[in-house]
Amino acid sequence: MPVVTSILVVEDDDAIRIAVQRGLRERGHAVAVAPGGLAGLEHVLREKPDVVLLDLGLPDVDGLTLIPMIRAASDVPIIVITAQDDDPTMVKALDSGADDYVVKPFGTEQVAARIRAVLRRHGRDATAPAPVLRVGELTVDERTRVATLRGEPLELARKEFDVLHLLASRAGEVVSKRELLAEVWQQAYGGSDRTVDVHLSWLRRKLGESAAEPRYLVSVRGVGVRLVDPTDGA
Repeated sequence: MPVVTSILVVEDDDAIRIAVQRGLRERGHAVAVAPGGLAGLEHVLREKPDVVLLDLGLPDVDGLTLIPMIRAASDVPIIVITAQDDDPTMVKALDSGADDYVVKPFGTEQVAARIRAVLRRHGRDATAPAPVLRVGELTVDERTRVATLRGEPLELARKEFDVLHLLASRAGEVVSKRELLAEVWQQAYGGSDRTVDVHLSWLRRKLGESAAEPRYLVSVRGVGVRLVDPTDGA
């Protein structure tokens, strides 16, 4: 199976944003969305996605203005998705730092192919298998969506696995509840911390621990949670 690519879709049109998100998720990618330029820029700086799909006609910051802002802080591949098909706009977008330019309407398969192409140009093999993440006696295999503890498979619901995989991919780092809501539930704004708390509680139970006596999932009050190796004395 192909590696899961993290994609940010910056698009203010609800129908297009939902359609692109659904189509890319069906192809196995992790897709986050932002309805405006400033939210998109914040996500790029915070989450470091693999690819950005960027509309030009955004309500707050014009896409042509946003491209150099992103490029000043990141070399993430940027694919413009827009209804503007005139040559001057296309040239300006590419000269500003965009990697590709797709004119609406487009099919998801075309966008997926463009994503594979820009990843190849940036030195990433989009067909390489995803690595198995290991933290202590815990393993998380994104390809098979199987997590094991001491060699025994854990019976995880879909969201529980997604939370565990995100934490394992950033083992040792504190991940905020807002980040978990954005990546796992796509609810960066207006989501409930309670949703995260409940899933973390379920995960702790399946990992054989509790919030009072954590082993793998360590809460940092007022900040978030981090996944640690309980055998690491540090």
